[in-house]
Amino acid sequence: MLRTILIVLLPLIMASCWEKTVPNMEKTAASGAYQEPFRPQFHFSPTRGWMNDPNGLVYQDGVYHLFYQYYPDATVWGPMHWGHAVSEDLVHWQHRPIALFPDENGLIFSGSAVVDKNNTSGFGKEGKIPLVAIYTYHSIQGEKTGRNDFQTQGIAFSLDNGETWTKYEGNPVIGNPGVRDFRDPKVFWHEDTQSWIMALVVGDHVRFYRSINLKEWQHLSDFGKGQGAQGGVWECPDLFPLQVEGTDETKWVLIISIGSGGPNGGSGTQYFVGDFDGTTFTPNHEEYKWLDWGTDNYAGVTYNNVPNNDRIFIGWMSNWQYAVLTPTSTWRSAMTLPRKLSLKKFGDDHMVVNYPVEAVFELLAKGQTQDMVLKAAETKEFMHDGLNRSEISFTTETRDFSLALTNDKGEHLNVIFDAASDLVIVDRTRSGLTGFQQEFGNKLHYMDVKQLPKGLYEVTLLVDAGSVELFVNRGQFVMTQQIFPTRPYTKLLIGNTSNSQMELKGFSISNVASIWDVSKGVLK
Repeated sequence: MLRTILIVLLPLIMASCWEKTVPNMEKTAASGAYQEPFRPQFHFSPTRGWMNDPNGLVYQDGVYHLFYQYYPDATVWGPMHWGHAVSEDLVHWQHRPIALFPDENGLIFSGSAVVDKNNTSGFGKEGKIPLVAIYTYHSIQGEKTGRNDFQTQGIAFSLDNGETWTKYEGNPVIGNPGVRDFRDPKVFWHEDTQSWIMALVVGDHVRFYRSINLKEWQHLSDFGKGQGAQGGVWECPDLFPLQVEGTDETKWVLIISIGSGGPNGGSGTQYFVGDFDGTTFTPNHEEYKWLDWGTDNYAGVTYNNVPNNDRIFIGWMSNWQYAVLTPTSTWRSAMTLPRKLSLKKFGDDHMVVNYPVEAVFELLAKGQTQDMVLKAAETKEFMHDGLNRSEISFTTETRDFSLALTNDKGEHLNVIFDAASDLVIVDRTRSGLTGFQQEFGNKLHYMDVKQLPKGLYEVTLLVDAGSVELFVNRGQFVMTQQIFPTRPYTKLLIGNTSNSQMELKGFSISNVASIWDVSKGVLK
């Protein structure tokens, strides 16, 4: 896997990174950050440096925390820290100082965070409820010397809602059993057993642990050997319950990311629906499913402790095939939009639906809606200067049509719905800059939509400076793709490719507000 290769190639830069502080965000913003080419305007991205997996997603006291894999000193992968940002609405973010730095135990890889309300850890003092981070240590020295036990699990705590952190003096809390890939702990409180449950990936499967104090862990069971997509090492597990919409039934969902072997090449995120009895996860179906069919939604996990028990997901909007080569300047990578997950039944099948949280749509300057009819083989053209920061939405029954975003340089992004094959096809081969890596723009990307119900369904396209997120039937099917047009798209073409008329209801193109208030020299 690419990041393992990079660990070997980059040890010489280690010494300079141990105790650096995050740059002055206000000064950086005023000097031009968040105005660079391809800079996302309504997706989270770091001011500078490299970012990958979201980590430690947790809500406490009105604040959503986003920690993330971060290397501040270059725009390629390097010695991992936990970067940190906070938000009150999951949309407008404030950068905070780096939360966790590498130490004598190793680099700080991915993990999770919990609110220890009952102070089971004993870290709470003077009535202060601790936030506890659980993460993987990666020992560069251990890997360089050829050992297999260079990844272990550590914990840290905060008594000021994530502003400062103290690492547990007894780290690591879980040693390595002698396997190379032993990482990415996701921890949650399991009410039925009154204990903490951890999902931890071990190469090609996931291992479950239990603890009553977050310090001492007991191995419970394993899942996944010979199951699911196995095109790459399993990473970033997440296990959580969801009530089946419209019923009293609750099922458990297990999310697993894989570094290669995704539905359209490279990284991808699969999931299983089943049951968890506090010890063992049992899937209800033989085949795995894809949470997102695009190439650029990876390593996503969900928030702990969210109000109303909502299940909110954020992913890393990139792919290990080309992540270190994308044509950005002072920063590299962004996160997907935050999405609310729900579980719906389509026929006899349970499917996880993911759709942007409501706060995203509050950014829209809603365009005028209209109903329209396209005759067979007709194409309609719409000019709009703000397509690179827009929402395009409508409902239709037609399964044969195309959407194209184009600019005056002839660059275009195409989305094709094809009823005969039950496919949605995204073509970014001529969307802009694609030659920075062979796999980025060398083929069409496909999404199987045979389970799309008959009748009206919604199509929503959210386009930012460097990405497009397609939601079909309010998130039953999703594709997330990076794009790098050299000039903004200004024209939308809608083509009816069926042999009968096509009706579009509630069609609109809406501008999306920027979440970065750079005009005032500060970041929101």
